[in-house]
Amino acid sequence: MEILPRSITEAAALLARGDVSPVALVEAYLARIEALEPQLNCFITLTPELARQQARQAEQEVRAGAYRGPLHGIPLALKDLFETAGVRTTAGSSFFAENVSEHDAHVVERLRAAGAVLLGKTNLHEIALGVTNENPHFGATCNPWDLRAIPGGSSGGSAAALAAGLCLGALGTDTGGSIRIPAALCGVVGLKPTRGRVSLRGVIPLSWNLDHAGPMARSVRDAALLLGVLAGYDPDDPWSVDRPAEDTLADLEAGVQGWRVALAADDYFTDPAVVDEQVLQAVRQAAQAFAAMGAQVEEAAFPGARQAAQANGLMTPADGAAFHRERLQANPDGFGADVLARLRTGAAYTATEYSLARQTQAVLHHQFCQFFNTYDLLLTPTVPIPAPVRGSADAVARARLLTRFTAPFNLTGLPALSVPCGLTKEGLPIGLQLVARPWAEAQLLRAGWAFEDYVRKHGTAPLYPELPASRG
Repeated sequence: MEILPRSITEAAALLARGDVSPVALVEAYLARIEALEPQLNCFITLTPELARQQARQAEQEVRAGAYRGPLHGIPLALKDLFETAGVRTTAGSSFFAENVSEHDAHVVERLRAAGAVLLGKTNLHEIALGVTNENPHFGATCNPWDLRAIPGGSSGGSAAALAAGLCLGALGTDTGGSIRIPAALCGVVGLKPTRGRVSLRGVIPLSWNLDHAGPMARSVRDAALLLGVLAGYDPDDPWSVDRPAEDTLADLEAGVQGWRVALAADDYFTDPAVVDEQVLQAVRQAAQAFAAMGAQVEEAAFPGARQAAQANGLMTPADGAAFHRERLQANPDGFGADVLARLRTGAAYTATEYSLARQTQAVLHHQFCQFFNTYDLLLTPTVPIPAPVRGSADAVARARLLTRFTAPFNLTGLPALSVPCGLTKEGLPIGLQLVARPWAEAQLLRAGWAFEDYVRKHGTAPLYPELPASRG
């Protein structure tokens, strides 16, 4: 019988009871990768021997009664920005093609301590500076819902691998939406935590000021499990915040009765010239679901989002150009054309322009936090359009729209969660973005679980593709 649990939660229960061994579980996923990876190109580096070694160790420990918790023996994938001792970390770039660290990123250390198993390092948009996952060095990743469509980026390999059932959980990074965008386009869950909640030590940066790391999963509960392991203060990371971690599971199923929920309804979020009608309809139906669950839902303006997205769009390439300045000067042709153009744009911004963007960042962080003095939760589309077809005439122009609703919350550092909320008539996923006040990840996950459960019970939309997920 094929062993392919649909979630970490399901797999963990099987492993803890001894119904399935970690070795058998890992072999099942390695076999699935072998079968589907040629169509999808989700991975830059596969680590089958390491996975088998870690699975054997997990099996011995579980049999000996040394069970470490719900990630013990669980096969995961890492976006290829996280340094992994003894395994190359490429950042999707030719410059780092042979980069092998002696050390693990902080979050990789935490995953190893939890007993997780590494299947491989996933494909991404070059240096994480883009949202299509069309990588000139390692090839394009395909969307499992439609192989012609982009998966989103820059964590597109992680999202596509999850959607296709090639792993049970994954890590991504998010500078302007790079966890949430591919999560929405591939029909999985993606969480960008509050800035400083998850350490960035050992993550190859794009923007020191905007980068976040977080979990991607096939369910909200799985995302909560992963965050519970990943989150924590790291004194060796200057951006890490010394704040007690939340118990992400304690009140996960407590519901949203009595909450005050805002549905973003100003032109920035509803402009029919920008936002696909099917997306708008799905998000409105999601808002109705929250009302049916006992929340007080109101349409509300959310001012400042446009300015936040613009400031994020300036700071991201500017910071990227600063980090890659030597490579940009010495060998600009080593970058793909789209990334090179963005880096050169970033390098051309003046100190005055950057300073004004930082001022916008501070002002809007304060303003956004004030909004959550009134509301418990904000609902928006994750992205304004379904996944564009790769290589189509307007694909690049349409791809530029994808950060419209996600980037504001990178600039301000607020936690944001993308959950599936429906399918287009063409069968492509639609994502709902949930946003909360800083450090309210547990609250955000609680709302996501409530919505996910409502959809599951009422059958308003499929949450995930049936396995096998790919179709040609």
